[in-house]
Amino acid sequence: MSLVVEMNGAQNNGLNGNFMNGNSVHHVSVRTRVSVNPAKLKSLRQRWNVRPSEMSKKTLNPIRAIVDGMKLTPNPEKPMIALSIGDPTVFGNMPTDDTVLQAVKEAIDSHKYNGYAPSVGYQKSREAVANFYSCPEAPLEDKDVILTSGCSQAIELAISVLCNPGDNILVPRPGFSLYKTLAVSMGIQVKHYNLLPEKSWEIDLQHLESLIDDKTACLIVNNPSNPCGSVFSREHQHKILSVASRNCIPILADEIYGDMVFPGCDFQPLAPLSSDVPILSCGGLAKRWLVPGWRMGWILIHDRNDIFGTGIREGLVKLSQRILGPCTVVQGALESILNDTPPEFYQGTISFLKSNSEICFSELSTVPGLNPVMPSGAMYIMVGIEMEHFPDFQNDVEFTERLVTEQSVFCLPATAFEYPNFFRIVVTVPEEMMIEACIRIREFCARHYRPRSQDSHELDQ
Repeated sequence: MSLVVEMNGAQNNGLNGNFMNGNSVHHVSVRTRVSVNPAKLKSLRQRWNVRPSEMSKKTLNPIRAIVDGMKLTPNPEKPMIALSIGDPTVFGNMPTDDTVLQAVKEAIDSHKYNGYAPSVGYQKSREAVANFYSCPEAPLEDKDVILTSGCSQAIELAISVLCNPGDNILVPRPGFSLYKTLAVSMGIQVKHYNLLPEKSWEIDLQHLESLIDDKTACLIVNNPSNPCGSVFSREHQHKILSVASRNCIPILADEIYGDMVFPGCDFQPLAPLSSDVPILSCGGLAKRWLVPGWRMGWILIHDRNDIFGTGIREGLVKLSQRILGPCTVVQGALESILNDTPPEFYQGTISFLKSNSEICFSELSTVPGLNPVMPSGAMYIMVGIEMEHFPDFQNDVEFTERLVTEQSVFCLPATAFEYPNFFRIVVTVPEEMMIEACIRIREFCARHYRPRSQDSHELDQ
């Protein structure tokens, strides 16, 4: 404790605030400053009150929310066939190529990739990606590549660097649910533009452009599409770029299924078609090389007119430092994976996916009440449900829920993709399982299908 004494020429002759000047005693004011150890103060909190963050509360995966709420009790007399999971490795019938495995083994045995890499990835690995995807119309160098922990992190970084809370992004409907999950958690509004099933899921360009306002920060284009399996033509992509150019909107191109297209169909990356629209193209090893668990993705920065400038590039570098980059062992194998995987491996994968898609489309096209849309690539097929013919169910969620209960076939209701009255089928299952699943779906629909009254009247005539 310290004493501060206020006095006018008085002489201190005591310790109790009494000071003597000759025979007189003056009483003076004393201010004290007391230094108290904060640890000894009683806490202002009387009880525990640990709360989840606002970001965590705003984070919602629509697929998980819907699936977790479904009553999924398979028929014990029929083995389960899951056509819901977008993981080509689940059934063991689609292994990656031996050259891919060998590349990782050699990276491990070299003992060179056990430590931290730069957060954006090893320069040699980024050079390998740049060389693999570079073309005269859209040249790439290592500085244009950010390696990420899977394509999902690439998408997260791209959204994070382009958008602020209160901005909005344009995403496809139906579309991959992660876009919304990430954006909403960051305080970014999601606006859905429609895809048109009658036009093989092309974008409704008029609807897309009507959604743009001064808060629109990014347009997400997913091609080839999850969940639709559609592949945009070069002409359609030029029209998409025209909309973006007119409105000065950068594009996040989700091209994780790039080159996974069926014979007779051509995949055209978006960036080489752009003359002015800046594009962040997101991709990875997961689907084309059939190793989603290896978590190796990338962002390709296409910005020939320097619209992004240094700010976006520096922002991506800073954001990448939050987790210090993807697996170093896979980075060490990346050059060999990209350069040495034989064309026959890719062709075999595509041939299998096309065959299963054709089986599924052919079988379900003749089922009353169902309207499958033939895909052109990726790993999925969307099937429309004429709900008016299935009065036992209110929506696609109830339809697919009961399909599990009665037939032990699980398809993902397209409500998970913001598109009710459809369901998505993953076509990576073994062929015999695909055939069996289609037989069961047919039986299920035959049991629950009801013709409309006017249909019955027309049949009677």
